Amino acid sequence: IEHRGHIPSEFRKPMGNRIFGCDDCLAVCPWNKFSKPAQDETMAPLQVMTMVELSKYLTLDEVSFRRLFAGTPVRRLGRDRFLRNVLIAAGNSRNRSLSEVVESLLRDPSPLVRAMAIWALGELRGPQAMTAIAPDLLNQETDADVRAEWALVIAA
Repeated sequence: IEHRGHIPSEFRKPMGNRIFGCDDCLAVCPWNKFSKPAQDETMAPLQVMTMVELSKYLTLDEVSFRRLFAGTPVRRLGRDRFLRNVLIAAGNSRNRSLSEVVESLLRDPSPLVRAMAIWALGELRGPQAMTAIAPDLLNQETDADVRAEWALVIAA
C-alpha cells in the first residue's frame, strides 16, 4: 500500500486478494495474541471496510472514492493506488465476470490504473483476447509504463 508506483509483475500474483495490507500486519503481530474484541461500538469495523464486491470498488471515480472512504486510512492511499490494488485482486480472482468493468478502466485518466487494468484483463481473458483489443488503445497511449504493460501482456 505504501508503494506509489507500478507493482512489479513478480509481486502481483503473491498479493492474491489483498487490497489494503493492514490485515496482514495485524495477523502476524505477536502482540495481537493478547487482544480481545472491542466492546466499544466506535471500534467496530466500518461497513465500507467489510467485504465488498470487487466490481463495486472498480467503478469508483475520484469523488465517490473520497466520499466512500472519508475518515478511513484508505482515503490516504488515494483512488489510483487503491484501484491499482483492486485490479491486482481482480486479476488474481480469475472471475471473468469482472472483465467488462476492468476493460472500462483501460481508458482511465490515471496511467497507474490503466496499466493494472491491462494486466488484470490479461489475467482474466488471456493474451489472445488482449492482442485483439490492443491496437486501438496502443495507438492512443502516450505513457511508457502503460505501453510496456501492453507489451508484456501481448507477449505472454
